[in-house]
Amino acid sequence: MNHQLLTTVLFLSVVALTIGITIRASRTSSGATDHYAGGRSFSGFQNGLAIGGDYMSAASFLGISGAIALYGYDGFLYSIGFLVAWLVALLLVAEVLRNSGRYTMADQLAYRMRQRPVRTAAATSTVVVSIFYLLAQMVGAGALVTLLLGVTSETVKNLTVVGVGALMIFYVTVGGMKGTTWVQIVKAVLLMAGSALIVVLVLAKFDFNLSDLLGTAASNSGHGKEFLEPGLKYGATTTSKIDFLSLGIALVLGTAGLPHILTRFYTVPTSKDARKSVLWAIGLIGAFYLFTLVLGFGAAALLKGDTMAEVKTSGGNLASPLLAEAVGGGSGSTGGAILLALIAAVAFATILAVVAGLTLTSSVSVAHDLYNSVWRKGQASEKEELKVSRYAAAGIGLVAILLAIPAQKLNIAFLVALAFAVAASANLPAILYNMFWRRFNTRGAVWSIYGGLVSAVGLVIFSPVVSGKGLDPVTGKNLSLLPASIDISWFPLENPGIVSIPLGFFLGWLGTVTSREKAAEERYTELEVRALTGAGAEGAISH
Repeated sequence: MNHQLLTTVLFLSVVALTIGITIRASRTSSGATDHYAGGRSFSGFQNGLAIGGDYMSAASFLGISGAIALYGYDGFLYSIGFLVAWLVALLLVAEVLRNSGRYTMADQLAYRMRQRPVRTAAATSTVVVSIFYLLAQMVGAGALVTLLLGVTSETVKNLTVVGVGALMIFYVTVGGMKGTTWVQIVKAVLLMAGSALIVVLVLAKFDFNLSDLLGTAASNSGHGKEFLEPGLKYGATTTSKIDFLSLGIALVLGTAGLPHILTRFYTVPTSKDARKSVLWAIGLIGAFYLFTLVLGFGAAALLKGDTMAEVKTSGGNLASPLLAEAVGGGSGSTGGAILLALIAAVAFATILAVVAGLTLTSSVSVAHDLYNSVWRKGQASEKEELKVSRYAAAGIGLVAILLAIPAQKLNIAFLVALAFAVAASANLPAILYNMFWRRFNTRGAVWSIYGGLVSAVGLVIFSPVVSGKGLDPVTGKNLSLLPASIDISWFPLENPGIVSIPLGFFLGWLGTVTSREKAAEERYTELEVRALTGAGAEGAISH
């Protein structure tokens, strides 16, 4: 079979499978609880797989393995940060959030606050974080399809981004949370199986001797033993060391504030299942991030010449697919074509599953928090709310498409790290204060969410990511988003978390102590009982 045809068939098979799952799930969905929370019908194991499917994004599979292939030890720090973050989510957030909320993060906050300002702030933050995360997935889709079809046309990349946007709108409007969850479960199984296969084939090349693999990677990288030591990417200057610390803080704290992960805790029937699902997710995600170690160093060891140049040109995003081709027999071989097509199809499934979860979360927040609770003051019918949710999914998909097209040259692991920084700065302070500080009130919540959100996004706008990096001395390509002639980068760090996260917590405290509101404090005991027992979480959250 022609290699291109084989690739196309595998690719389309994955898309057809996900569409079939979505249509089937739509037949058993009715009402808001099914559309928003999957009818709270998933077991801890199923939800653990779905969380893994939601969390192991294109950034993990493509971006992190690429960062390891290019920067060695420093690239692997992404994996460590993403994994350790789950301990924060498990210990502080998972169970109490499941018990005290209904559909969205704002439900939990608004229970003891004034509804309108808090829900508006939480919904705004949810949409912004989701769009940053969506950009990463769509950039990954563009890179994948370009590789598979062997084209470099910007038009084809842009059409791919549009296609992914159209598919994610379909998943959310037709399948809701049930369809999205099953797509994520199937994707998690495919990703783990595909990654494990490539890992075994890579290790087989070195007789399952990790030391040989690492030694070959170091010598092929051109950096020698420095490739296996800290500092290749984040150790050259004091600024880069602080940048690394900023990245680490954002990765570790960001997971517990990611809206699309938080909503997954509402799809299980009890808090015990919420705990179980996080434990299953930790096991699955932990194994996967060990795989990225082999994938990244395997790419550094086995990819050479023009192939490695292609990895560098893609910002590292093509390391895993090109490694699959190499261990299958190399470019032009049938085995290489099969494995490349298989891994690319799995990566595409990864992208589809994650964008569906993100779009669902943000569209539900727009419909449930903004439309019903703020604009209609809780008077909208369930049917109206669902209709608005579907329209919102289409609107958010369109915005993500328009933003993803100019962002295609950025490494997708970086784009996700940015989403983590915003989540940790805007959402996490409000969630933790609300659950553990009796005095916390509406002003504190609003100040912490908007303060963290504006500072994180604002600092990135004035960072080297957007302008000021200049041109790559090898390729001549502009390294920032804006043209090389524009430089507004007065903030020296690429990762804003070290400034924006403490600021979010500080503003939450300052807003609270300067407000005289007492109602929030009085309702704290009720929230505490709900967080510990789950009593009343199914009912309407309004006052």
